Amino acid sequence: MRDVSVGLIGYGFASSVFHAPLVTSIQGLNLRRITSHNPDAVHADYPSVQVDSDSKAIFDDPDIELVIIATPNTSHYVLARDALLAGKHVVLDKPFVVSLDDGVELIRLAQERERLLSVFHNRRWDNDFLTVKQCIASGLLGTVCSYEGHYDRFVPNVDGRWREQPTPGSGVLFDLGSHLIDQALHLFGLPHAVTADVSAQRPLAKVDDYFHLCLDYGALKVILHASMLVRESGPHYQVHGNTGSFIKYGFDSQEDALIRGERPGHPRWGRDNPAFHGKLSFEAGGLSITSTVETLPGRYQSYYRGMYAAIVNNEPSPVGPVDALNVIKVIEYALQSHREQRTITFR
Repeated sequence: MRDVSVGLIGYGFASSVFHAPLVTSIQGLNLRRITSHNPDAVHADYPSVQVDSDSKAIFDDPDIELVIIATPNTSHYVLARDALLAGKHVVLDKPFVVSLDDGVELIRLAQERERLLSVFHNRRWDNDFLTVKQCIASGLLGTVCSYEGHYDRFVPNVDGRWREQPTPGSGVLFDLGSHLIDQALHLFGLPHAVTADVSAQRPLAKVDDYFHLCLDYGALKVILHASMLVRESGPHYQVHGNTGSFIKYGFDSQEDALIRGERPGHPRWGRDNPAFHGKLSFEAGGLSITSTVETLPGRYQSYYRGMYAAIVNNEPSPVGPVDALNVIKVIEYALQSHREQRTITFR
């Protein structure tokens, strides 16, 4: 089992909470270099890792095979382009890029250089989403007629982070929306059309902090929603079919566990609070049955395990670049729908 040396660009929240801990939990992935202007923070967590002030050091290191980019969204295209030109495999934190054209160019370049290009859509491995997938696949819901996914939070005050500044790729649609859109496309593919309301509700907000997307799949309707002004959240997921329904409250536990310092392999890793186990109601043999569904364990580590297998064994990437590009396509169509106050048909 050979090692794959990894370079990580950026050491903010995404890197320190998600990327670095998950990479170092995977046998065969060797985190060797991190680009950061705060070497003390890096060495407090990873004393033996080389810290560079410039990403060029990672690109120029012939031993680095995989470059992970977890920097502000506006920098994704340039850094990924330079990494691919240096012959590296690339993982980008979501969202992929801030424009469809940038994504198309990166995919072309990755194909030309025969390098892997992937996006960290980790929420495919949320415990609740895995459970939603299982309930749909079981057939107990019948034909799915409606699917609703929410990321509702209560964050009434606007902070000064880059995600709150009026730059391309900022706002909740590119942030939380990327997760919800990727999950919907993973389940159902591209819709026929999208209708969207995207707005800023908080008085001092400079970017969108609310969205409501309606994805049209014909008979199937998908609603994706997020707001920063919801003190008491409703269901995270509601899925209704012609024979049953599944309703799930609460959020995946892995982010909080990572913040606490827990890692994959912990006895409770990815487990859900039993109070938040979902409710499944369906018809069987003329009887109405309602049961509690134990939430499947979440497994963010599967993403980087998949990246290792893709690099070493030529297995498929855990998230392909076309999937990530389709998320950006939905976002662009949603913004167009909001601007023009009309439904946008996919083409």
